Amino acid sequence: MRGHYPFRWFAVLALSAALPAASRAQLAFTAGSTATSDSSNHIPELAEPTQLPAPHLTLEQLGDIDYAKQHYQAAIELYSRVERPSAVLWNKMGIAYQMMNALTNAIRCYEEALKLTPGDASILNNLGTAEDGLGDYPAGERAYRKALERDPDFAMLLKNLGTNLLMQHKYEKGAEAYRRALALDPHIFDAHSALTVKDPAPRKERGTAAYFKARSCARAQLDDCALAYLRTAFNQGSATAQKVNKEADFARLRATPAYAQLLSLVE
Repeated sequence: MRGHYPFRWFAVLALSAALPAASRAQLAFTAGSTATSDSSNHIPELAEPTQLPAPHLTLEQLGDIDYAKQHYQAAIELYSRVERPSAVLWNKMGIAYQMMNALTNAIRCYEEALKLTPGDASILNNLGTAEDGLGDYPAGERAYRKALERDPDFAMLLKNLGTNLLMQHKYEKGAEAYRRALALDPHIFDAHSALTVKDPAPRKERGTAAYFKARSCARAQLDDCALAYLRTAFNQGSATAQKVNKEADFARLRATPAYAQLLSLVE
């Protein structure tokens, strides 16, 4: 199932149908399916996990229940008690850590998963997003390219690679990766066009990340991508019409009817 400049790009993740729609963007929940410092100590305040009297369920299944309810710390505690964790479980634990922006721990889990299933495209994709989150774009690119060797038609992977390359100012290569992703999935950027985005990142940092991604997409002349990220930036208060009108990277985009339509929606 398939579902950065010195700013941390907080993950908005593609996991399961039980999670919010805005959480479906960059990660793959199951294995085998084809900056700044880490904020490992930052755990969002979440509701207390439901304690279910379910002795017939395994620790992993109980962890999955907490995970689906976004009780990530509780899920991790259950996953970590499994005696012989599989690659799938290591991957899920990595995603849970990443949902809390504990990126170093997430990377460690993905690496353990890859020891059991070397070359798995989904896990390598997830590893790449965590490396990107720490601002190590060369490491992220290496993970994505290894994944592409296994699965060259993984649309979300291509999108993540495109973002990674744009952040490294490799505009032509980034644009090509985005075009390939769009050819495989024309709705690949739709998650970033929502009026509201729910993820663990603070509103200001989320909007700042979207604004800089929009600039990169605009510079690469990828209008759909730029408009999608701009809308998120507008919604999160990190972009205004005045600010966009002063930015040289948006000069060509400002002349398009699509940009005028975006302004009419956000003003």
